[in-house]
Amino acid sequence: MEIYSSHINKLIEELSRLPSIGAKSAQRLAFHIINMPEDQVQALAGAILDAKSNVRYCKECFTLTDEEICPICRNAKRDHKTIMVVESTRDLAAYEKTGKYEGVYHVLHGAISPMAGIGPNDIKLKELMVRLKDDVNEVIIATNSSLEGETTAMYLSKLIKPAGIKVSRIASGVPVGGDLEYIDEVTLLRALDGRTEI
Repeated sequence: MEIYSSHINKLIEELSRLPSIGAKSAQRLAFHIINMPEDQVQALAGAILDAKSNVRYCKECFTLTDEEICPICRNAKRDHKTIMVVESTRDLAAYEKTGKYEGVYHVLHGAISPMAGIGPNDIKLKELMVRLKDDVNEVIIATNSSLEGETTAMYLSKLIKPAGIKVSRIASGVPVGGDLEYIDEVTLLRALDGRTEI
């Protein structure tokens, strides 16, 4: 039996497609949106459409940006000879919150996962190797401490070391199976400070 009208059901259904949004959360959000003033709903819808139309990958590090080159890559004060490799833009944001890392990043947009059919060609590895042709001293591998993250780290190490570039892995302040975006800044900073060469 349908409890709500088709418009409400459609809104709940669409909201429940978002990550980490279950049926109850979607219902709560739907009713909140319906009760918002018209101008706020228009602003929300406009922001979603605007972001979808204008956000793209940075041509250097592949983080999400609305410019050709992101602000981090454009910053001349950053150490462009040190590249931290992360799985997602959320992981990059987690490290930026520490305020201590002064290098640049490379976002893979995933990790190697043979079980899920994700191989090296399905993430931004070729693009990283192109960047390493420039003057790079160190690559810090900051993939998650999951099976996929560790697989990716080992693959990267074997790929990069022959080029004579120092390869290090963030220290184990990050719990195994943990995602970087959910870890506090102090733990992330300890992991960065205690990184080891692999």
